[in-house]
Amino acid sequence: MNAIKSMTRFLLFQLSLIIFLFFFTLHPIPTLGSPANDSDFIRTSCGTTLYPQVCYTSLSRYASAIQNNPAQLAKVAIGVSLAKARRMAAYVSDISRQADYGADPRSAAALHDCFSNFDEAVDQIHDSLTQMRQLSGPAGSGGGSFLFQMSNVQTWMSAALTDEETCTDGFEDVAEGPLKTDITKRVENVKKVTSNALALVNSFAQKGPGAPTPR
Repeated sequence: MNAIKSMTRFLLFQLSLIIFLFFFTLHPIPTLGSPANDSDFIRTSCGTTLYPQVCYTSLSRYASAIQNNPAQLAKVAIGVSLAKARRMAAYVSDISRQADYGADPRSAAALHDCFSNFDEAVDQIHDSLTQMRQLSGPAGSGGGSFLFQMSNVQTWMSAALTDEETCTDGFEDVAEGPLKTDITKRVENVKKVTSNALALVNSFAQKGPGAPTPR
């Protein structure tokens, strides 16, 4: 008798387990992106850029905000690029005001042009970020509208990168020294971040607003 009861309980348990697994398969429990998954998404996405390690290092701290969202990833990347461009513009402006380059007019001219380049780059990156923030609104819901908006972002980010490159080009005729080394190194770091942001923007534009996010 006890053997029959034990067998019955075992069969009921097995049946309950089968029903639970069947229900779980049809209705998986939704999960929020874990920090590990969010970081993996950023690392994988950064693999499409020219400077993947710089990309991951600059964006991984925002993993909880980005999660697995390609649009949010591009938006944050643009925001990071904007912050670095602003700091570079301020740095060049400070050097131009504080230092005396009267003995080397080429350095003074290169600094002035570099500041102008970064001033324009800041405006273009800011416009790109503004446009990305509008993608979540009604204007971003239509396919044609999305393509138009993303085309604007791609154009502005590309122009910003060109402006940053023009800054370093202006120092080609400047004599080698601490000033040239410092400016070109700093600008190179900013260019890498902007280049990565543009690559992530291009990737998102190709996938479209309805692209599935990896889990």
